[in-house]
Amino acid sequence: MTDARSMTGAQFEAALRQLSADKDRSKSGAPSPGCVACERCEGCSECTFCMTSSSLVRCHYCTSCVDCSECSHCIGCTACLACQHCVDSQRCLGSAYVIRSVGCIGCTYCFGCIGLAKSDFHILNTRYDRATYFQTIARLSRALGLAIP
Repeated sequence: MTDARSMTGAQFEAALRQLSADKDRSKSGAPSPGCVACERCEGCSECTFCMTSSSLVRCHYCTSCVDCSECSHCIGCTACLACQHCVDSQRCLGSAYVIRSVGCIGCTYCFGCIGLAKSDFHILNTRYDRATYFQTIARLSRALGLAIP
């Protein structure tokens, strides 16, 4: 490995391209080090019981997720961190039971929300009482063909 302190701009660009190529190669069919009982996963590390996922780190029971870390029981999520029981969500952080949402932080029970923080029982960024929330998402989930765990 070359010391970045003495690199020229051209050397840096070449090293970055090489690092990116090495990372891409490690994703394509590479074994997942430290994983236990994962199936059809690529480029994951220290995961357990995940399926058909790629580039996960310390995730558990996740399915069809990509680039997530420290998540559990998530399905179809991308680039989430420390989330649980989320479905088809992207770039969420520390959230639980968030469905088809993007960029939510510290949220629970949000459906189709974008950019909320520390919010509960929201649909399309609007707050609902608990009973109404669950009735509405049950109906919407059927209409959208979503299998909500």
